[in-house]
Amino acid sequence: MLKYKILAVIIVIVYFLQTFFVSFGGVGADSLSYFGIAADLPAPKTNLFPLGYPVLLRLAHFFSEDYFWASKILNALFTIIILFFSYYKKFYFRETVLVFAGKTFYFVFFNAMSEGPFIFSMYFLLFFLHQIFSENKNLYINAFGASMMMICMFFFRYSGVYIYLSIVLFVILFFFKLKEKTYFKALILFIIISGLGIGSYLSLNYFHFGSFTGEGLRGKAGDHSFLQLIRNLFGLVNAVDPFIAIKPISSSFGSIAFQFVVFVIDLFIFRYMLQYYKKAKETSLFSFHILLWIMAGFYGIALLVSGWFQQIEEMGVRLMAASNFCLFFSFLIFYFKNNSSDKMIWRISCFFFVFLVLYGLKDPGYYLENKNKIEPQMSKFKDKTYLYNDEKNSITATTYYFPIINKSFKYNHTNKQKGKLKEGIAGTLNPKIKWIKEDTVQDKSKVLYTSQLKLN
Repeated sequence: MLKYKILAVIIVIVYFLQTFFVSFGGVGADSLSYFGIAADLPAPKTNLFPLGYPVLLRLAHFFSEDYFWASKILNALFTIIILFFSYYKKFYFRETVLVFAGKTFYFVFFNAMSEGPFIFSMYFLLFFLHQIFSENKNLYINAFGASMMMICMFFFRYSGVYIYLSIVLFVILFFFKLKEKTYFKALILFIIISGLGIGSYLSLNYFHFGSFTGEGLRGKAGDHSFLQLIRNLFGLVNAVDPFIAIKPISSSFGSIAFQFVVFVIDLFIFRYMLQYYKKAKETSLFSFHILLWIMAGFYGIALLVSGWFQQIEEMGVRLMAASNFCLFFSFLIFYFKNNSSDKMIWRISCFFFVFLVLYGLKDPGYYLENKNKIEPQMSKFKDKTYLYNDEKNSITATTYYFPIINKSFKYNHTNKQKGKLKEGIAGTLNPKIKWIKEDTVQDKSKVLYTSQLKLN
């Protein structure tokens, strides 16, 4: 157990420090939107995103007076609380630590995004559901706790409704088996309370903003080509993979071929996991694991279908975070239950954790240094209302050289581009300024162009 305690401490330290050594600091376009909503509180101007994460950011901002540091405080708290709770409550501590060593937790607790509190809430949702399935006492208390976590998940991300619907689907599919169980009424109570909470929030959205989830603000879905469908299917299947998350933006032949190789690896991983899943029938928590797999599958497919009708990003680690968490957590529970030695999973997890950290530093930079360069310039642009990246055509390519084969290649890292870096930093320093995708504002004097900011 000592090695897991040591790894847990290392994870907390690495998660906190790594964003300082990448150029963009874990701040993306959606981060700026969340910062902007937080800055507008208590009078939000949009319901494009739910208010949960902006509320937390605003609370953390009270102590830090900086939204970058607010996001860092939150991610650190999410990580520490989960690990401490798991250890203190003896709730699958080894499994929890190894989940943190995987790609999903690394990604969501590295960046300033709503997936952090979303997965944080989901962890405790699974805890309460686990207690419902495994104990005959405090069923209604656990059902209430699970309901609060479910409502929080929706409060952080609208896609939380798919987790709720997956649980409803589970109860419907296994109704006749479940109705004989002592925990059946607790599950029904959970469905009722969670449904009322989610429904109430949707109603408030509709009466205040005129839409349930800002559906009119996202725009129509983008690329419906066969190639994009294939990329999305690859991303969906990759939810079974605990470690490999490399997905090139390019749709070149080489990129698709690489993704196909990863897809084949994912299929072998799924087959391997399935062998352990079949052994679940011998355990008292069989229903709990069936629920996890239904949650993972329904959530992933629902997002894939949603992407066909509205503008959301491509299927990848971010969108598949909940599905990957459910599958990996379920697998780890079975693995430790059916194996006397943890050498293989420990070594693989440690190897890929190191790989994820090094891969994240493949193109190192210094966010705080960049931020310190931009910060004194922002006082000149207090009157600006909009922020636009007008340096999209100015491309900075990173060259990678492989001495063994004497070959090199260039890659354009999205988050390393100067315009993108300036946009992220400026939007963090002044979240009241709204970033825009297109330069369509007629009064140009209201627009801060990234070319007006200097990084050198």
